[in-house]
Order: sequence, then structure tokens, then C-alpha cells
Amino acid sequence: MAELSGKSKQVLVKRAFDFLLSFFGILISFWIILLAWVLASINTHSNGFFIQSRVGQDGKLFKVIKIKTMRPTKQPGTTVTKRGDPRITRLGAFFRRTKIDELPQLWNVLIGQMSFVGPRPDVPGFGDKLTGNEREVLKLRPGITGPATLKYRNEEELLAAQSDPEKYNREVIFPDKVRINLDYMRNWSLRKDISYIWQTVFK
Repeated sequence: MAELSGKSKQVLVKRAFDFLLSFFGILISFWIILLAWVLASINTHSNGFFIQSRVGQDGKLFKVIKIKTMRPTKQPGTTVTKRGDPRITRLGAFFRRTKIDELPQLWNVLIGQMSFVGPRPDVPGFGDKLTGNEREVLKLRPGITGPATLKYRNEEELLAAQSDPEKYNREVIFPDKVRINLDYMRNWSLRKDISYIWQTVFK
């Protein structure tokens, strides 16, 4: 019972931290999000927000919101993005490099669909296909950053060096991310969350 109450306390602390930080984050960065949306709308000749279904907590789908960084295309494409992808606009590359494209996700955090720290929200076909003990990672809210995100912060460059980026992502990167995120879940602390956020912003 003590363990359960301890876990419940961790969940409440993490959620309170997420809510407060995202609330003030939106207040501070609203003008940046608005400007980026306008510029992305002009640059891509479409809605500057990129909205897509991702796998969330407990395997439930939700709509993630980002600034659009790619040109719209009618051709079915890969879900894997590598450095130099021709779909990425020049402005989009800047948004990706500066992480401005991630700012709208503060709304996802505010309403409880995401956390600041956790596994990145994947498109259907990855996290929702996990089996056995690995499915425990779905207990977490997906995050804007985290230990796996930081390890693979140069993921696009890494994928660009592979002859088969999709296969490498599926067989090497994704399983490693699952392992890292399971370790994060089992050894969570608010201090570590703050450290991951700090590393994301300032390193």
C-alpha cells in the first residue's frame, strides 16, 4: 500500500510540475508560436500547424500539435525523417534546429496528453505494437524530451548515414529507446526531469 501511495504521489508531483511549467511556458512563448505559425503557413502554403495522431498514454491516440516544417505532399511517404530530407523547407530546418516547432506541444502538456519528460510520441505501428514487459512504457505520458530523446538528438544525421533508415530505426533505434524509457520509468525523480529539460534547452 505504501508503494502504491508513493507511486501516486510521484504521478501527482509530475503532473503538477507539467501543468505549471506548460502554463507559464505558453504565456511566455505565445508570441513565438503565433509568429512561427504565420511564417510556416506562408512558407508551406497551408495551415502552419502540423497536427497528427500519435500513440499516447495507455496506447490511446491523441492529436499532437507542432509547427509545420515540411512541404505538403500527396505521395505516401515514410514516417522516418533523416537529415537533408527534401520535404523539409529551409525555414522548417531552422524551426527544427531551434526546437521552435516543438513549442505548440506545450498545449498537449497543459491538457494532460503529454508530459515535459517521457518517451517521444510515436505514430501508430511502433509503441502500440509492443508486447510483454515492454508495454509498460505505455503507462507513461509521452514527452517533449527525455533521456532517449537526448541520446538520439542527432537521430536525423544518424539515419541519413544508413542504407535503409526505416529498417535501422525499427531494429536498432526504437528498441534502444524502449529500453531507455523503461529505465526512466522505473527510476523516476523530479530532479532528473528538471535535468533532462535543462539539457534540452541549454546543451
